[in-house]
Amino acid sequence: MARAASPRRKAITTLAAWSVGLLIFFPILWTMLTSFKTEATAIADPPVFLFFDWTLENYSVVQERSDYMRFLWNSIIIAGGSTILGIIVAVPAAWAMAFVPGRRTKDILLWMLSTKMLPAVGVLYPMYLIFIQMGLLDTRIGLTIVLMLVNLPIIVWMLYTYFKEIPGEILEAARMDGATLKEEILYVLTPMAIPGIASTLLLNVILAWNEAFWTLNLTAAKAAPLTAFIASYSSPEGLFYAKLSAASTMAIAPILILGWFSQKQLVRGLTFGAVK
Repeated sequence: MARAASPRRKAITTLAAWSVGLLIFFPILWTMLTSFKTEATAIADPPVFLFFDWTLENYSVVQERSDYMRFLWNSIIIAGGSTILGIIVAVPAAWAMAFVPGRRTKDILLWMLSTKMLPAVGVLYPMYLIFIQMGLLDTRIGLTIVLMLVNLPIIVWMLYTYFKEIPGEILEAARMDGATLKEEILYVLTPMAIPGIASTLLLNVILAWNEAFWTLNLTAAKAAPLTAFIASYSSPEGLFYAKLSAASTMAIAPILILGWFSQKQLVRGLTFGAVK
């Protein structure tokens, strides 16, 4: 009975996994399909799924109306800059908490994580005033700093978890061989935690790329990333669903491609240290 139940259980598990995966992917698929419809077909009732006249008109209109490459370049700089800056700050912090913990280390970690529970709108007004006073409003530097600070608790927590899986004796041996603190972190700790650091980098890029609240409130034109590019297709005249879907598809395509090609590294990093 046990042998007969095993293939059945495997089939049920596989079916359930595919069902959940398709359910999660369906909104993305629907957005992509809608981007190839006319506006009339996009709002048709009942909805039209596959059998419609496909068109590239929406992409042409989006390209003519907006400078897509400028928005894309802003997203790359902001997401990449906030990620690199976050890693530079988080690696020493996570090292200290993992290998030189104090009595309040866990309290500090919990406090850092608790800042993610604060509604962003609660600090929007002071942040807006600070940005005006410092001349950072609608600048890529300002938005890079904000997104780094917003995602920093998650980066520190992930790196702290990965570093805790590395035996401290290895770092002690490096110190006995005369390694300085900088050499210990750069040449001993970092190579051993590459899977964890890589997955943290990828996750932070995704979070920064998809951030909408701060990008819409702290940018106007010069530093606007792809999230603002999507929002520009919601106008007082109404929602143009086909064109909005085309803009959304163009905005998510780069991060989807990145996630697809780096999925093995991401999974490897997220499971780093899970199996002893």
